[in-house]
Amino acid sequence: MVARLVRHLEAALDPLDLSLPQYRLLGFLAEGETASSKLASSMAVSPPSVTAVVDGLVARGLVERGSDASDRRRLPLVLTVAGRELLGRANEAVGARLDEILGHLDDRRATAARTSLAHWQTGLDRHREARLQRRVAATAPSS
Repeated sequence: MVARLVRHLEAALDPLDLSLPQYRLLGFLAEGETASSKLASSMAVSPPSVTAVVDGLVARGLVERGSDASDRRRLPLVLTVAGRELLGRANEAVGARLDEILGHLDDRRATAARTSLAHWQTGLDRHREARLQRRVAATAPSS
């Protein structure tokens, strides 16, 4: 079932010339600038995979590599205006595709499916936050 849903999301993104990994990365960057290594961890992929996706988005002018005055090795990634606009259009396309699919259900089931997606989002957000807290706790100096 998840694979079928993913294919529908990919189909929704295709007219925008956006892959699912690119869409995910833009979504993470919409939360604020971050380093590639943190993105790789958040997306549960290898750093070279993130670099390849970022390179493509930078080439399209959707993401920029910033600078950090306190650490010249750190190049935080940030969405450009064009990246935010494309992410908005992508969110609309994905939403429209999901609505199209849900249109084949009666109102009660469609509402339940939307609610279920919202619950999944909450669960995923909380899971990510717990992982980050564990990582911070593991690197904190002991007293």
